[in-house]
Amino acid sequence: MPKLTKSLVEKAEPRKTRYMIFDEQLPGFCLSVSPNGRRFYYLQYMKNKRVKRMSIGMHGILTTEEARDQAIKLLAEVKSGGDPQRVAQEKRQEPYMDELCERYMDEHVAIHCKPRTQAGYAWLMKKFIKPYFRDMKVSEVTRADVAAFHHKMRNSPYNANRALEMISKMFQLAELWGLRPDHSNPRRLIKKYPMKSRERYLSKEEAKRLGAVLDELKQYPDQNLAAVYCIQLLLLTGCRLSEIQTLKWEYYDRDSKTLRLPDSKTGAKTVYIGAAVINLLAEIEQHPARPKDNPYVIWGKKPGMHIKDIQNAWQRFRKQAEIEDVRIHDLRHSFASFAVSQGMSIAMIGRLLGHTQVQTTARYAHLMAEPMKQAATEVTGALGSLINVDNTAEELPEPEQIPESPFSSIVPGTDVESPKYLTSDQAAAYLGVAPRLMENWRWRKCGPVFVKVGSRIRYRLADLDAYLQKS
Repeated sequence: MPKLTKSLVEKAEPRKTRYMIFDEQLPGFCLSVSPNGRRFYYLQYMKNKRVKRMSIGMHGILTTEEARDQAIKLLAEVKSGGDPQRVAQEKRQEPYMDELCERYMDEHVAIHCKPRTQAGYAWLMKKFIKPYFRDMKVSEVTRADVAAFHHKMRNSPYNANRALEMISKMFQLAELWGLRPDHSNPRRLIKKYPMKSRERYLSKEEAKRLGAVLDELKQYPDQNLAAVYCIQLLLLTGCRLSEIQTLKWEYYDRDSKTLRLPDSKTGAKTVYIGAAVINLLAEIEQHPARPKDNPYVIWGKKPGMHIKDIQNAWQRFRKQAEIEDVRIHDLRHSFASFAVSQGMSIAMIGRLLGHTQVQTTARYAHLMAEPMKQAATEVTGALGSLINVDNTAEELPEPEQIPESPFSSIVPGTDVESPKYLTSDQAAAYLGVAPRLMENWRWRKCGPVFVKVGSRIRYRLADLDAYLQKS
C-alpha cells in the first residue's frame, strides 16, 4: 500500500467500479475513486467489532495533507473511545431553531399560558424570533447570537425584553429535552432594557368627576350602559379588565361577600368586596336594560356574550371627566392608592389585588408615608399625654412648593426635583421587605445600592427603582 500523496491521488484512474487505495502510513486513511472520476477521502475504523467508514471530504476541496490531518484527529477520537461517524450522524439530525420554536409553542405555551398570553407570544414568535433564528441549529446558537437579536430590537424595548424571556424559556426546555447540554442557556447574562414604569392614580377630585360623569350616563341606557358599569366595578374592586369582562353571576357569593374567579392572570382568585360593590351588583341585576338570560354581569352586544371592547367608551368617559391621560389599568392602580390612604399594609393590598409577588405590590410603598406619619402622630400623642410630654404639633411655615412624593423634594423657585435619601427602614417599606433583610443584604454585599452619609446608611429612590426593575 503506497502513501497517499497529491500526485498519487491525481494519477488514480477511474475504473468500471469504485475502488479504494489505503495509505501505508496512517491506518484506515484511504482514497475512494468512483467510475465518474470523483475522489473522496475516508477513514475506516473498527467500533464494537464493526467496520465503519467515515467520509472526510472530496479531493479538490481538501488537499491530501488536509485530509490526512483530519484523519489523524478522527483516529485520536476513536482511540479515546469515541465514534466520530455516530457523532456526525447525530449532528446532521440535530433540530433547527424552527423546530424548537414550534415545539415550544405546542408543548409549553399552549398548555401553560393564558389565551391572551398565547396570542402575544405567537405574534412575537412569528414576527421576530422565527425569522431571525430559523436557519440555525439549536446546539449552535450562542450568547452572541441572542445578544445581537436583542440589540436589533432595541427600539422596541418592551417587545425585546418579552422576546428575550421567551428565548430563555425555549433554551431551558431545550436542555430539559436533551437538545443542548445543561447550563448552556445562551440568554444568560444578557440584561434587559430598562423600562419606564408609568404610575397614574386618580385623585379624589378626579374620582368625583369620573363618578359624576358615569352617574349622568346611566340616565341614557343607549350610551353604552354596560361599559359604565364595567368602569365602576373596575374602580371599586381593583380587578383587571379581563376579570370584570368575564365575571359571571355564578361567581358572586352574596353570603361571603366575595367574587370567586375560577381563573385569572395568576390563577383562581377570590376578590373581597364591600357594600358599594354589593349595592352596585344589585343595581345591575335589577336594571331593566340588562338581558335576563345573559350569564355575564357585564353583558355584550351579542346574546349570551360578555362585553368585548370598552376602549372607545372609556375614551369618551375620560374626556368628559377631564382625565384623558388615565388608562383603564390605572383604575387598578387608583384602587391601590386609595387603599394606601386608608392605612392598609402592603401585604393586605397585595391580597386585595391578587398579587403573588411582593415586588409587584412594592410599587405602591412610596404612597404609605402620609398614613404612617398620621398613625405615628396619633400614637405618640396618646403616649405623650400620659407621660407629660408636650404633644402639640409644631406649625411649620408653608413651603414654596409641596412635593407630591414623600421621597422627593423640589428645589424652591425651580421645577427641578432633587433626590432625597431614605433610611434603611424607609427603603425596606418601599421595597416591601423586612428591615432586617436590608441589613442582611448589606452584609452579603447584594441587594440595592446604598451610600454612606457620614456614618449613616442611606438609599436613593432611583437605586431602589433600579433594583425592583432588575428583580
